[in-house]
Parts: sequence; C-alpha cells; structure tokens
Amino acid sequence: MAMTSGKKRLIVVVGATGSGKTDLSIGIAEHLSAPIISTDSRQFYRGMAIGTAQPSPEQLARVPHHFINCLEVNEEFNCGAYERAALKRLDTLFQKHDYVVAVGGSGLYIKALCEGMDSLPDASPELREELATRLKNEGLPSLVEQLRELDPEYYEQVDRCNPQRVLRGLEVCLTVGAPYSSLRSGESKQRDFQIVKIGIDMPREVLYDRINRRVDMMLAQGLEEEARTMLPHRHLNALQTVGFSEMFDYFDGTISREEAIELIKRNSRRYAKRQMTWFRRDKDIHWFESPSIEEVAKYIDSQFGEYEIK
Repeated sequence: MAMTSGKKRLIVVVGATGSGKTDLSIGIAEHLSAPIISTDSRQFYRGMAIGTAQPSPEQLARVPHHFINCLEVNEEFNCGAYERAALKRLDTLFQKHDYVVAVGGSGLYIKALCEGMDSLPDASPELREELATRLKNEGLPSLVEQLRELDPEYYEQVDRCNPQRVLRGLEVCLTVGAPYSSLRSGESKQRDFQIVKIGIDMPREVLYDRINRRVDMMLAQGLEEEARTMLPHRHLNALQTVGFSEMFDYFDGTISREEAIELIKRNSRRYAKRQMTWFRRDKDIHWFESPSIEEVAKYIDSQFGEYEIK
C-alpha cells in the first residue's frame, strides 16, 4: 500500500487474549511495510515470554517490534510512562514509515496511546509503602473490597486481578479523598497522526476453545519451568498475572498441578471476557470475526481513501 499524502497513520489491532491479534498484526504490518508497537502491558517484561504469549522469535524476525521483552521484571512502568515513551517512539518511527501497527489487549495502555491519560496526583511514598505491605500481608481481595467501597464505578471497570490497577485506584481515592472515577475527565488529547482501530471478535465458545488450547501449548513450551525461574520475583507487580499466580500456588502446595492448569484456563477466559467488555465500549473499533489481510486492507483503504494498494 502506498500513501499519497503526508499524514501518518496508526493502525490499532485489539481483541481478547487468544483471539489471534499477533498473527493479524504481523500480516497487516508486512502488507503496509510497517513496524509494530505493543500495547500489551504483560509483554514488556523479560523472562516471561511463554506465560505472556509474546511473539515467537520467528514472528519477531518477520517485522520489527517495539515494547516487547524490553524491561526487567523489577522495573516500574505505568500507563503514564508508557504514553510518554510510546509517543516518543512513534515520532521516531513515523520519520521513516507512513504507518505503524499497534497491537495488544491492555485496554488502558491502548487508551493512553490513542487518547492520553488524565493528569492525576501521585501518592506519597508512605501511602504506597502502606498499600504494598497490605497487598503482601492481606492479599489482593482485601484491597479490591476497599476499592469497591471507595469507588464503586471504577470497581466495575477495573481489572480486579491486576494489583497495579487496583493499587492506583486506591492511591488516588485515598490521596484526594474522592473517587478515582470522578477525576477522570474522559477528554481525548489531540494526536498528530490518524488512527484506525480494528478488533477481532468471534463466538465465545470458539474463543474459549482457543484459550484452552493455547494454555496447553504454553505448558508444552515450558510454562511451568519459566514460572519456577520467576518464583523469586513473585511479589513484583509484573508477576501478578494469570499463568504465574496459579503456578506459584501450585509450587506452594496449596493446589495441585491439575488444579493450577484448570485455574489458568478459567482465569484466562474471565480475563478475555473483561477485555471484550472494555473494548465494546469503544465505538471507533471496527470488528471482524475472521479477518483476512485483504479484507482488513480494504477496510483501511476505505477509511483513508488516499491509497494505492500494491
């Protein structure tokens, strides 16, 4: 596809875990001669390639990828930091490319890239330490329940299995003395590139079957061994995620290996459901059930109307 104007374009590919976003994004990127920037907060970290379903070495070799396997597990990297880093990287990429493809399932990071994040107060070091101690001693459910009491609206929206999201909501509520949801303006920041959003949807039973089979594949690839190498870091935010949490419980002896596997599948399905609830609120996403590269290219062309398809 050759562009006939100077405007830069970001093609955003979204969908639930296991829906085939990686394959589609690589196909689109190859068609457009574009690099890929990840919006998946779980795939930033090194040492977690299997458990976070990072693109394979073969896939990474086909198209340049950015924000994959780029951080140590002890490095903090929130939405605000991602927004700043990703926009800076886009500035660089757009100097050489007319298109960039963004792909991932982390709705808040996609929002940060496309619309920007509200400027909200940082918590004091004392409050952060207090909440981190409570997370370690009491567990996540206690903090989730407090968030429900302080901000029922955000409680309904947040990924309640993600400690970083829950802690951030509590930090703001306790720092400001008002619900986190009441401080989010919802106003989009202007971007100097155009955005087209493409989503993969499919019948629930098909998606759930794909998720179950992918978990089996991860186990065959060495998920258990990878989780064991991450065991010393289990307290870090990066490891509070489906696949690792269940394996850690198995290593502790609180559940069997078979129970851990079933919980990974169940929690992955639940995560997929939450992802789709988030994405379906975005009216700018154009949904495809089983998209081909040709079909997606035709849709992109229809949105811009300024291209010659090679």
